[in-house]
Amino acid sequence: MTNRRTFLTQAGLVSAGLMVAPELLKAAGKNKVVGLQLYSLRDQIKPDVKGVIAKVAAAGYKEVEPFGYSKADGFWGLNAQDFSKLLKDNGLSTPSGHFEFDSFLGAGKTDELQSYIEAANITGMEYVIVPHLNDAYIKTVSDFNNIADKLNTAGELCKKAGLKLGYHNHNFEWKPVDGTTFYDTILAKTDPTLVSMEMDLYWVVRTGQDPTAIIKAHPGRFFAFHIKDMDKTNHEKNTEVGNGTIDFKSIIGYAKLGGIKHFIVEQENYTDIDPYVSITKSCAYVKSILNG
Repeated sequence: MTNRRTFLTQAGLVSAGLMVAPELLKAAGKNKVVGLQLYSLRDQIKPDVKGVIAKVAAAGYKEVEPFGYSKADGFWGLNAQDFSKLLKDNGLSTPSGHFEFDSFLGAGKTDELQSYIEAANITGMEYVIVPHLNDAYIKTVSDFNNIADKLNTAGELCKKAGLKLGYHNHNFEWKPVDGTTFYDTILAKTDPTLVSMEMDLYWVVRTGQDPTAIIKAHPGRFFAFHIKDMDKTNHEKNTEVGNGTIDFKSIIGYAKLGGIKHFIVEQENYTDIDPYVSITKSCAYVKSILNG
């Protein structure tokens, strides 16, 4: 976590280093669609998955990224076939999904991973994503390397099924250990043809990192941006995209260099606003950047 001075310094560096971003944004092309990580509506979706999906489409989204799938419960009570049909009926697609990898990364079990691969292929996903890690797995540099090897193995299993493995960051990936970080290890030790990165811009900025510097150092390594804004008063809170502190227009200007194909809005908390109003505002703002 950064203090106010560190954050403002970092933000200034980002702004100063992105003067050419508008031209890069033009080069990225228009007619880009916007996706929503359904964790944004986690409190609403479980009791009413069909109603929520319809409202997501009405809010202007064309893609969704689900989370929490299990073979027993499917996607909030719908099996993969029925969930895929629901999306298609609402004009939506799902390029990627967040899946729980604890049993694979901890014990090396592949049963759950194979069920994710099956569900991903049924729903038309391209990426099976590791959304978080158990802290116990990454205490030492040796642990870092061990997880990187396991990610490569998971990537190989996905590749055999015509899919790709993705990794989604939070902030703990940049905790320094013996001169390196877990994030640096992933980028250095995983095969780019097997493991792609989903960059959560909020967590990158909140950690004090520069998203564009990471992209410049690792061009083509990223397949998606998670786009959630940082509240101006409380940096631990989200706000509607465009209302906070993060200069998304400049950062998104580097999408093409990064290899970004998908722009996925996520909001983890809401303050004095209906969630559906919030996601609608965020969608409109991101569209204005991508297609303006």
